[in-house]
Amino acid sequence: MTTSKALRQRDIDHVVHPYTNFKTLAANGPLVIERGEGVYIYDDQGRRYLEGMAGLWSTSLGFSEPRLAEAAARQFAKLPYSQIFGGRSHEPGILLAEKLTSIAPQGLNHALFANSGSEANDAAVKIVWYYNNQRGRPARKKLIARYQGYHGVTVAAGSLTGLPHVHADFDLPIAQLRHTDSPSYYHYARDNETVEQFVERIAANLEDLIQKEGPDTIGAFFAEPVMGSGGVIVPPPGYFERVQAILKKYDILFVADEVITGFGRTGEMFGSFTYGLKPDMMSVAKALSSSYLPISALLMTDDIYNAVADGSAKNGAFSHGVTYAAHPVCAAVALETLAIYEERNIVGHVKQVSPRLQSGLQALQNHPLVGEVRGVGLLGAVELTTSKAARRGFDPKLGFGAYVQNRALEHGVVVRAIRDAVVVCPPLIINDAEIEELLDGLRRALDDGLTHARKQGWL
Repeated sequence: MTTSKALRQRDIDHVVHPYTNFKTLAANGPLVIERGEGVYIYDDQGRRYLEGMAGLWSTSLGFSEPRLAEAAARQFAKLPYSQIFGGRSHEPGILLAEKLTSIAPQGLNHALFANSGSEANDAAVKIVWYYNNQRGRPARKKLIARYQGYHGVTVAAGSLTGLPHVHADFDLPIAQLRHTDSPSYYHYARDNETVEQFVERIAANLEDLIQKEGPDTIGAFFAEPVMGSGGVIVPPPGYFERVQAILKKYDILFVADEVITGFGRTGEMFGSFTYGLKPDMMSVAKALSSSYLPISALLMTDDIYNAVADGSAKNGAFSHGVTYAAHPVCAAVALETLAIYEERNIVGHVKQVSPRLQSGLQALQNHPLVGEVRGVGLLGAVELTTSKAARRGFDPKLGFGAYVQNRALEHGVVVRAIRDAVVVCPPLIINDAEIEELLDGLRRALDDGLTHARKQGWL
């Protein structure tokens, strides 16, 4: 059996790690995870951690759900692969599309499958352009997303993402992209500005951007119901009502990115239900299969589907798709995942336990390091600050968020630092006692951070 030290060295020599500082990795080596059980994961030294990030916002049913393994094994034995190009299909893909469209926001009646959220959002970009070409509006090529938004890392999806580090040295964003205000009141409200005034100002900024660019040049607006990788930015009251009214006024398509917020995370089946969104397209992934296997979908309205169908007739085919679209094993696991959500009333469970998480996070508001607490359902963040009054963060060069994240790991819980926010997104199956364990680890990490910051003279 390979020793831990040897395995770590082989990782450093050969593995390219996303979102990792390679110099730090070379010095410390990776954390090698060996197995999982429920909401816990275990490293190769036998240490146990409560996975407070559900992997990457995604492992909704925890790390040892036997029904998903059994669903995969059955499908592997029956039909391990089949494609859906050229009018072919298979039962798991058909049933999954049928199930997804039955539980999605009203009107999203068709599914285009791929492997990841990035691919689903990339496909949405192409379909926005394709749709407008079929509808005689070829000038509508510009897309609007938001600063602090996250939509993936492929060329188009990475361009939609409104985070500078995703663009740096990749020559992104592409030319057709525009970005508008983040709805984070904490970060961007002006002095003495009320929430209502803030919402009105950034909505007016969106409309001004549309007018400046030319309404007839804008194809779509992309938004997450809650910004996940931007730091769990919860939309202020009235924000989406104003935004959707503006989009409707200028006949601009609305694409809801539900890759993180879908399938119960916010306390409803979709974040669109939580915030009253009526999208023309919606991307889903991650919890669609509890991340046991890679699969994503882009759901669309009849109007958009009909334009795609018209284009397929005009061009001889709808020439977009990926090899593993609706992969039968992945689709079978996704179907079983959706069945478990329904049978175990996972949405109801989230509604029952999430107040405990949110109240526990709110109790941290008085901690000297915490400037703001944000959250909804089983999704939350604490914002680190050097000054509550000034809402001032730490110098990024200090790596203070990473310090708190690493201290939490030492206390047996996995959280994630995103700039000055420390965020949590536990598996949806978490119970009250496990929530307390997660909160306790986070509290202790914040206390460690406070001691460290004071010792360094940062406060």
